[in-house]
Amino acid sequence: MPADHSMSHAVESTNLADLLERILDKGIVIAGDIHVKLVEVELLTIQLRLVICSVDKARELGLDWWTRDSRLSKDAAEHNSALVTFGERLSRIEQALVTQAEPVAA
Repeated sequence: MPADHSMSHAVESTNLADLLERILDKGIVIAGDIHVKLVEVELLTIQLRLVICSVDKARELGLDWWTRDSRLSKDAAEHNSALVTFGERLSRIEQALVTQAEPVAA
């Protein structure tokens, strides 16, 4: 009898693994809204959206926000730093152009 019990557990694990693999491969979206009203006056609305999928599927869907977050990605931090440096250089160039364009008092 214990042999049958271990066999059913192994089958359940395989099914769970297959289900998890399918969810990660295809993805799943869970959505819900919470509305709090008092005498027909809406006080609070919360919209919940949960996407569960693999990293590859998320990238395929364009949900790769972690690659642009400087706290999570070294490449994003370097990119953000380069953008700040570029912005500072652009500001200096604009200021120089404004200074040169000002008419000289006679």
